[in-house]
Amino acid sequence: MTNLSSKLAQLEDDGKPIQIAIIGAGKFRSMFSSQSHRTAGMRIAAIADLSPERALAALERTGYPEERYDATLTKSIKEGIECGQTIITKDASAMIASPGIDVVLEMTGNPVAGVKHALLCCEHKKHIVMINVEAGVLAGPLLTRKAKEAGIKYSMAYGDQPALIAELVDWARTAGLISLFDTGYCLGLLRVYKRTTCTGDFNPQMFNSFLDGTKSALEMAAVANGCGLKPPNHGLRFPPCGAHDLPEVLKPRSDGGQLERKGTVEVVSCLELDGRPVFNDLRWGVYVIIEADQKQHLASIKKTASSTSIMCRGEPTGQKKMWAADVVATAERDLKAGEMLDGEGGFTVYGKLMTSADSLAIEGLPIGLAHGFVLNTDLKKDQRLSWADVEFDATSSAVGFRREMETKFRKEMDPSSCANGHAKSENLRNFLQSVHTTKCIHGLLPSTTNHHLTG
Repeated sequence: MTNLSSKLAQLEDDGKPIQIAIIGAGKFRSMFSSQSHRTAGMRIAAIADLSPERALAALERTGYPEERYDATLTKSIKEGIECGQTIITKDASAMIASPGIDVVLEMTGNPVAGVKHALLCCEHKKHIVMINVEAGVLAGPLLTRKAKEAGIKYSMAYGDQPALIAELVDWARTAGLISLFDTGYCLGLLRVYKRTTCTGDFNPQMFNSFLDGTKSALEMAAVANGCGLKPPNHGLRFPPCGAHDLPEVLKPRSDGGQLERKGTVEVVSCLELDGRPVFNDLRWGVYVIIEADQKQHLASIKKTASSTSIMCRGEPTGQKKMWAADVVATAERDLKAGEMLDGEGGFTVYGKLMTSADSLAIEGLPIGLAHGFVLNTDLKKDQRLSWADVEFDATSSAVGFRREMETKFRKEMDPSSCANGHAKSENLRNFLQSVHTTKCIHGLLPSTTNHHLTG
């Protein structure tokens, strides 16, 4: 995941953004389109909905830039891709068959329609993200096989609970943790279900499925199918539970908890049976409950995850691609010439964060090399050190490499330099400019989901 933004930027730079087609113009589509036009490297090429007027109104309501969509409803998808505009159509089948489409987002919420569209994606070799969890539970296991046979990717939607939970399960298994007890999420749910009406883009019947437990059952079925977990024999119990109690409540009954077995799924409620809010609730959060040796330091999994990502995905788990920040050695106390620096965590210096430009301006001494060097001048407490303040061995490989980096980046940060390594291509500059001049629409972004890893 750490490389997606840079890869999208490269696609923008190359003038080859991902062309996305959306089926359905409801609430989830509105949330996606309100933000997607700010993301480099992707475009909403087309939206298919039975009511093009509703889709057009949703774009207008969510602040989608007027110049980025065809308000006349007359252009073809090919014309829209060529001029960078989103096209609205009634014909989802024709949209899927269009040569310029790369990925289809199925957002109808209709299981029958979802299966039909997924099979069309297989036929026309278009990758599909199945936001429609109903279709995924109805036929997802076979659709996954059909997609593989067709040479395309069939995916759950990242950001929805099933995909987030699947990521946590994968994390736990990659880390080699002893066993998985339970995984799921938290919802405000009571045993006495209430019906409600809603307005806007919400489908009232879909909304009520959250209240009566159906949506949770579907999402946990998706998790079980995606992660090879076994659901409870008698359905979800929705036990009231705060974050601090998850490890105690969500363990097998044989161990004093409320689960039938290890390796299952459950949804906890943030409301007590009498309607009182649960203390320290986890509402909207997802979790995985693991069994592990209490002496195990879970930070050690970084070695497994990074090594596996490099070898299996060909991707690092993060890289230092630019030099924006530096940590410069700073006097811990008043220092005298002749004193020897003792480095990070010592008694002479501490590290202070600053911009790399400021560090270069003062010839800052990096904290990573502030050990064993002798001061050649007096320094006041909290004074930042420079190379000129110490005697250092210029033949040291580490010193030489650091000085080489300073020289290289000093040139690249010089605005007059033609070899500016941070210069963007015309395509990316134009995109970023369009984002910066787009007005901000408040209240349209979905709330952030917190990941709770509990053991």
